Amino acid sequence: MPHDHHDHFHHEGMSPSGHPYRADNDAPLSYWQRMEIAVRELLVENGHLTPAEIAAQIEAMDDRSPANGAAVVARAWSDPTFKARLLEDASAASREMGFDIGPLHLIAVENTQDTHNLIVCTLCSCYPRNLLGLPPDWYKTRAYRSRAVREPRAVLREFGLDLPDHVTVRVHDSTADMRYIVLPARPHGTDGMSEADLAALVTRDSMIDTGLPRQP
Repeated sequence: MPHDHHDHFHHEGMSPSGHPYRADNDAPLSYWQRMEIAVRELLVENGHLTPAEIAAQIEAMDDRSPANGAAVVARAWSDPTFKARLLEDASAASREMGFDIGPLHLIAVENTQDTHNLIVCTLCSCYPRNLLGLPPDWYKTRAYRSRAVREPRAVLREFGLDLPDHVTVRVHDSTADMRYIVLPARPHGTDGMSEADLAALVTRDSMIDTGLPRQP
């Protein structure tokens, strides 16, 4: 389950090469795909946008990756005053580091010895894309969206996290206007590490919190 092709959330089967089977994407366009094309063409036709501007924005979105969030986490691990600002206003703290997250209302929730946070979007796939890039495939599946709320501990076990009974699991439901990022607990044995080295320990899944940071 820690990988995008985990069988618990993908039932397409496996190809002979061992890769997850994906159906061809040559099916008829959905209503929303047709609507996107129509609106985009109207914006270009009426001079509101150019094809180059649209392509540049797509490239900018594609360039966003979990490395941006990892840098924010590493700063919080190494700077207590920044950590306090992050937990108070994650949007402002991210912008302070130069990340353009737009009007996104971002909330940081901290993992502790007694609390483990899990992020989900029960309606669709709301995710802090402006900071972390595109969500993993499994995050968007109906199975994850429903089971993360109904049986979060079972879901976490499938990711390899078997939490002690005394740890409270808090499930946070993202919305179109409000997104979450998890501040994972800093790994032991990282005293004296630089921010760059700390950022290298932060995994994408640990900021959703279906995974843990890498060990030094």
